[in-house]
Formats: sequence, C-alpha cells, structure tokens
Amino acid sequence: MTSKSRALSRRAVLAGAVLPAAAVSLPSPVAAQAQSQAAPLSERDRADIARVEAYLNRLTTLRARFLQIAQNGATAEGTAWIWRPGRMRFEYDPPEPLLLVASHGQFLLYDRELRQPSTVPVSQTPLAFLLRENLRLSGDITVTRVERGGGFLRVTLYRTAAPAEGRLTLVFQDDPVELRQWAVVDAQGHVTRVSLSRIETGVRIAPRIFEFNDPRFFETEPQRGPPGGG
Repeated sequence: MTSKSRALSRRAVLAGAVLPAAAVSLPSPVAAQAQSQAAPLSERDRADIARVEAYLNRLTTLRARFLQIAQNGATAEGTAWIWRPGRMRFEYDPPEPLLLVASHGQFLLYDRELRQPSTVPVSQTPLAFLLRENLRLSGDITVTRVERGGGFLRVTLYRTAAPAEGRLTLVFQDDPVELRQWAVVDAQGHVTRVSLSRIETGVRIAPRIFEFNDPRFFETEPQRGPPGGG
C-alpha cells in the first residue's frame, strides 16, 4: 500500500466515529449480524434515560477538545463544536486534513489535502439523533442497555429500523449528567471511540463555521483554525 493509500485509509477509519462506513469508502462490509433483542428496561433505566434526554434537550451549544481512537489504534485530536439543533463540526488538528461539518440536514466530509468534499444525509450518520430539536431515546431509537459504574452512565442504542447498521454507546458523567464519550460499533464490528475534554457549554459560536453551502467556505478552509466566537 502506498503512503497516499495508507493516509486515505486512516482518514476513512477516523471519520467512522461520525459518518457511516459507505460515506467514507471503508472496505465492503461483511454480512452484518442483527443486534440482539433489547432486554426489558427497568424503572431505574427509564429514569436515567429521562435524565439523559433532559440534559441533551437543554444543550444548545458545546465546544470541547476530542481524542479519537479507532479500531486499528489510529488516533487523532481536535476541537468539536455542537450547536443544537442541527449543527456540528469536528476540526482535526494537523497533520490530519479532515473536517466534518453537519448543517442543513447534510454532513460534509472535507479532505483539505485533496480539496475534496463529499456529503451524506445527517439522518444516515451515527450521531444524527443528537442534533434533533426534540430528542427522544425511544420510537425510532432503541435503547438496548443502561449501565452504571465508576461515576459514569452508559447508554447503548441503535436505529430501530436498521439494527444491523451497528450500535452507539453514549457515556455520561453521572452527577451532574454530562456527555464525556461515545463509541460507535459499525456493521463490521469495528469500534471507534471519541472522548471529550475541556468541555464548555452555552458558548458563542460563529454561524459561518457550519455554512459549507456558501462558496466562500472552501476558500477559507485551508487557513484552518476558525474562531469560535460570533
């Protein structure tokens, strides 16, 4: 494999924590096994799910540093912005050239080195439900497990209509509730973890850093490092 091929493969793996495998040109998946039926949730489970829903629905803006670890050990760091509903941005630190932006119902994957953008519907991405205006972990989302331990609360879920796509585990600090990590298991069984640190909420964010439909967006992206303020 050439160095360029290795770099492209690494980028695809790294993007797997946010985008579906098909969107980032991962190798063709083997036949995925459907998720096992969710066990009945206890009253305590339902109460904790309600706490998580309340926290996420109160969340408007968030800025944090992230550390991403892929199945093959590849790591990357960067800055994440979330502006609910509907907007998200993952800015990878150099030398990684990846930029991931969600806005207007689309998720952009942009490789700055190749100057190559591609988009998929937000609805097809693992974190789509986090960007909903009214978030509910029921109906089209099935929660399979709620775990507690070490001061953390872990909620595992999948899209009800597509259990073979994979599953997502959200990890929250328990008291007070705060999103600290997520782990995506794709249809091939590959796990990618993203941990958050230096979390700030209620911050001002410049709307322009999400506006990839504006032609000027790609003119400024090679400069890197967008300011967080408006």
